[in-house]
Amino acid sequence: MEEKSGKSAGNSIENIKKEVGPIGFIGGIVGLVVLIGAAAIFFLDYSKDQKNIDAQNEIFQAQYYYEQDSLDLGLLGDGRNLGFLDIIDIYSGTEVANLASFYAGASYLKKRDYQSAVDYLSDFSTSEDILQARANKLLGDAYMELGNFSDAASNYESAANTVDDQYFSPGYLMSAALAFEKSGDLDSAIESLDKIISDYKEASADELNNARKHKARLEVLAGK
Repeated sequence: MEEKSGKSAGNSIENIKKEVGPIGFIGGIVGLVVLIGAAAIFFLDYSKDQKNIDAQNEIFQAQYYYEQDSLDLGLLGDGRNLGFLDIIDIYSGTEVANLASFYAGASYLKKRDYQSAVDYLSDFSTSEDILQARANKLLGDAYMELGNFSDAASNYESAANTVDDQYFSPGYLMSAALAFEKSGDLDSAIESLDKIISDYKEASADELNNARKHKARLEVLAGK
């Protein structure tokens, strides 16, 4: 009976081949594979979108605790609501988990746990320039506290270049100049200050005056 059934199935396939020809048969198989692949991609995208929606519903309370400086509750949760660390673990791969890494890093910076701040802020990335620049600035602050002045300067410069405007960049470049000075790289410190003066002429008068003053001081130290 099974042998007869197998022959019948084989005959059906042979009949299909005869009707559509070898190229049409292969095209049908390829089309089926593409259809299955598209269905799988749709399912994965749907699952990821749903996971991100669930994560968004979870992060609001943790954000509230952060704004209230209840940092431990924000990081660890309150027993009913998840904290940033749980959101990062449970909803890994979502945009919300990525944002939770920013908040976790910022929280640890406030708690003066500078290495943890570096770990979480380094995991964060976004296409939103202002927020990415802010993350780089906080990462620079954490490196400064750890005494890693070169990495601090690099992150401050990245912050300035990312946002690239008169409102934020001068302050980031001033921080970069300080970090470069502490690392002993006076030439780079002077370059950062000179960029404030030459590229951001519409910055505040105080920022421009401070940049000129510190540049003159560093030029004397550098023997220029």
